[in-house]
Amino acid sequence: MRSPAGFLGLALLLATSPASAQLAGHGGPVKAVAAAPAEGLAVSGSFDYAVMFWDLPAGRALATLHGHKAAVNAVLMLADRRAVSASDDGDLLLWQADRAEPLRRFAGHQGRVVALAASGNRLGSAAWDGTARLWDMETGAELLRFEGHQGNVNDIALSPDGALAATAGYDSTIRVWRTGDGVQIRELRGHEFGVNSVIFSADGKRVISGGTDESVRLWDIEQGKEIQALLGHRGPVLDLARAPGGGFASAGIDGTIRLYRTPADKPQVLGPRRGAVWSIAFSADGARLLAAGNDGLIRLWDTANGQEITAETPVAAAPPPAMANAGNERGAALFKRCGPCHTVTPDGGNRAGPTLHNIFGRRMGTVAGYPYSEALRKGDIVWTEENVADLFTRGPDVVTPGSKMPLQKLVNPEDRDALIDYLRQVTTPR
Repeated sequence: MRSPAGFLGLALLLATSPASAQLAGHGGPVKAVAAAPAEGLAVSGSFDYAVMFWDLPAGRALATLHGHKAAVNAVLMLADRRAVSASDDGDLLLWQADRAEPLRRFAGHQGRVVALAASGNRLGSAAWDGTARLWDMETGAELLRFEGHQGNVNDIALSPDGALAATAGYDSTIRVWRTGDGVQIRELRGHEFGVNSVIFSADGKRVISGGTDESVRLWDIEQGKEIQALLGHRGPVLDLARAPGGGFASAGIDGTIRLYRTPADKPQVLGPRRGAVWSIAFSADGARLLAAGNDGLIRLWDTANGQEITAETPVAAAPPPAMANAGNERGAALFKRCGPCHTVTPDGGNRAGPTLHNIFGRRMGTVAGYPYSEALRKGDIVWTEENVADLFTRGPDVVTPGSKMPLQKLVNPEDRDALIDYLRQVTTPR
């Protein structure tokens, strides 16, 4: 069987410099990763609200940047050491690798922004406000708005020539639009449930989609029909990435990545890894595949042999927030709700929230290196067992207005006592 046009075979170039293993630094699940067209740079975004730039050949972080007020869902690496990030806070931020503050903010979405795309000077975004949008990269002005999906828009892709945009929706459709005037020219139906990801083929004549129905599907844009359905993932397909030399990869909630040289060939399966793979990206030469996941790491795969690239000393995923229940099983169980955002050990560091190590007796807003809101930086609360109990009784929106902490209450006094007793035991220096 001949391969459909536009898939020229996956580039399998060997890296010219030794590749480092897992990239570790985020304080929570890594939701997004992207690689630069050149320069050996990558960027990532996480549940911990942070954006990180990476030197891929050296395998080290260049910068950790804070500007979002919520989890970062999507990142896009540009060619000039710049990157764009998108967040649950509804904003898009333009960054420079060597600057602590964002260069520009793109504001307008009324819901979490979950996907980004770029072509030339135009930036595309997709959000859960039911819209996808095009922006002027240099001015931040909104150029076009794509409206038509019934519900959340989960992804956006721009064709290689920038003439078309494809959007993926919770309504099970892929829609293709002209970027010149915003007119929808195709509505592609075939997925049984929501569509999570969409990309264009290298020649721009086809789109590829991944859905909650566990399938990857190929579509002919001109004819407006499905060409092929590819099955294999056990669970929703979360992301797709096109390889620089042709071919593509899919990633799923099942922890696997499926590498397609051509749609006609049997895919090479990478993994599984522990937990969902949220985002994947090829290096500029196609020799490596970067995979961001629930374990807080960005893992690298060699696309030539399908093996994960490992270091001489493996990097482990972040340990559980507390290694024991401190004789308080109920408190330890309750703290599991807090663990994704907070650590409790001296070397745990900050995540989406500041470390809780040595919290009792500490004034609010004083942990070094954490990007507090202005309200908490200027607050005068000194944390005690009593006001922590008050926090969970009345809620952070009342006790610490302006806080980024999600609204959480413990209405049962016995639960509050168990959690506070647990915190006292595991956060107090010994």
